[in-house]
Amino acid sequence: MAKVARMYYSQSIRQAEITERLNIHQSTVSRLLKRAHQAGIVKISVTIPNGIHADLEEAMEQRFGLKEAIIVDSVDNEGQIVRDLGAAGAYFLDLAIKPGEVLGISSWSAALLAMVDAMHPSKAGANSKVLQILGGLGSPSAQSHATHLTQRLAELIGGSPILLPAPGVTTSPEAKRVLMRESYVRQATSLFDHVDLALVGIGAVEPSRLLASSGNIFSPQELRSLQKQGAVGDICLQFFDAAGAPVRTSLSERVIGISLQQLKKAKRVVGLAAGKRKTQAILGALNGKLLDVLITDRRTASALLDAPRQG
Repeated sequence: MAKVARMYYSQSIRQAEITERLNIHQSTVSRLLKRAHQAGIVKISVTIPNGIHADLEEAMEQRFGLKEAIIVDSVDNEGQIVRDLGAAGAYFLDLAIKPGEVLGISSWSAALLAMVDAMHPSKAGANSKVLQILGGLGSPSAQSHATHLTQRLAELIGGSPILLPAPGVTTSPEAKRVLMRESYVRQATSLFDHVDLALVGIGAVEPSRLLASSGNIFSPQELRSLQKQGAVGDICLQFFDAAGAPVRTSLSERVIGISLQQLKKAKRVVGLAAGKRKTQAILGALNGKLLDVLITDRRTASALLDAPRQG
């Protein structure tokens, strides 16, 4: 056992070569290595580099039932947090993309924009569709944002963009019904039930600067009404409460984007969000099992773990 273990682990000799040198069967080599572990001859330790928070990630996964938590180190500065989340999201997506999938991406997320800007070209998503899952039209100074997100991501991974040429929030339910009859809008919305991987930001009830500048927001009176009904945050302008349950109001009839129910049908939903302003919104999304993967920063993860358990 000691000889085989030393050859394999210390001298980096492959099992096939050990078999030839010692004139034993390869299954015997595997069995001896396993017994060396059991006997304490071989002990394996994993040294975690600085800046990697494996314990915190595992605690998040266990507490909230996540498939994966990715925790980044960052300074207490909103702009830097966004860039760090974007870099982590780019690395995650590079490993997660599969050919031929439908990738949904939300509009009006600074973290998602930072993610796309941090990505390098590849063909990992060959024959995939990159679908805009929230209306992207808005003020002239901002409406190129959503288009850039979708088209640039498709270009980077070798996929095809499918745009949603409509505002995220219409002026009335009647305006929404008219827009939903447009052929390009129907082409995009027909794929909402078939998203494989969804990339979303998580918003607080009070809109971010980017969202506010786009014009895709509700009035202050409408936002106060949402808060009175228990809303703590939104994904794709679909609001939810502290338990992650949808907060349905007449305002929902003015949003052109994927619903929370449709989002839950996706095979993987990846959320990028961090910061004190968004902590309660992230917690609500986690309580409602709206996310499979969360990319956040260390301070936010610690605050989420310290929060009282739902129910």
